[in-house]
Amino acid sequence: MQPLRRSSMRVLASAEPFAWRRFAGSQARHIRPRTQATTCLVAGLAGLALGGAGFSTAMCSSGLSQDELKKQVGYKSVDDYVRSGMVVGLGTGSTAYFAVERVGQKLKSGELKDVVAIPTSKRTEEQARSLGIPLVTLDTHPVLDVAIDGADSVDPQLNLVKGGGGAHFREKIVEAAAKTFVVIVDDSKIHEGLGPKFPVPVEIVPFCHEHTARVIEALPALKGCKAELRMGSAANNKKDGDKPAVTDNGNYILDLHFDTAIKDPKKAADQLKHTIGVVEHGLFVNMASVVVIAGKDGISVKNKPKGWFSKM
Repeated sequence: MQPLRRSSMRVLASAEPFAWRRFAGSQARHIRPRTQATTCLVAGLAGLALGGAGFSTAMCSSGLSQDELKKQVGYKSVDDYVRSGMVVGLGTGSTAYFAVERVGQKLKSGELKDVVAIPTSKRTEEQARSLGIPLVTLDTHPVLDVAIDGADSVDPQLNLVKGGGGAHFREKIVEAAAKTFVVIVDDSKIHEGLGPKFPVPVEIVPFCHEHTARVIEALPALKGCKAELRMGSAANNKKDGDKPAVTDNGNYILDLHFDTAIKDPKKAADQLKHTIGVVEHGLFVNMASVVVIAGKDGISVKNKPKGWFSKM
């Protein structure tokens, strides 16, 4: 198996993006060109590498749409971190969709060979099968080389909120088994703290779910949160039905709303984990190896700080 190496391709920018400013002084990497012409030239090359000239056109005019940013960062994560012979975790959601798409493209072209993947939801499984990606499970492949997935919120310590798509239980069990967990986001997901910008999903058993909600609201590390039962589709946290949303595992989801940032995400995660009735929560603490951030001015990469625990 070939060692991981960073792609030499970079989408360059003439100004520091929001995400880069947030992570200034850390291990974030971002490269700025000397001229606007250089920006457009490199953006054009990046667009071709990512599958279409539309990227270069958008980058050199009014900027990329959110969907184009998601495609850009999804493709780049596969180009940089997936190699032939790997076991790959496939995430769920609108950003991870493009990473799955890219794996399928590179397997079809022959650029990748002998790759097997573990999906984190039924939706991702269906997409992967349609693209001809060979699928396995943790039962037969308990250690993954890399997992790639999006996030709903990222703090400066690379702690995450995930589960907007209702798949955080399967995402967590797969991504915890990966040697490298690559998180892909656009810069709208970069926040000073977790909680206020995106509610924290918690998968719970249906039995006595109202009681479980009250217990969660009373947890000291989650003081002030309001637990709302997700209604309609489990694939988003918008109320789009009059019946409780049901996950792939047959459970309900509570979305925890906060007015202020969670002071101690690890303590909050521990207290949720030890609450009877909770199946899994959407706080991913100390799990991300690297966060790849797409902004309208380019791509930046934030690595886990040195000294943090990393899985072998």
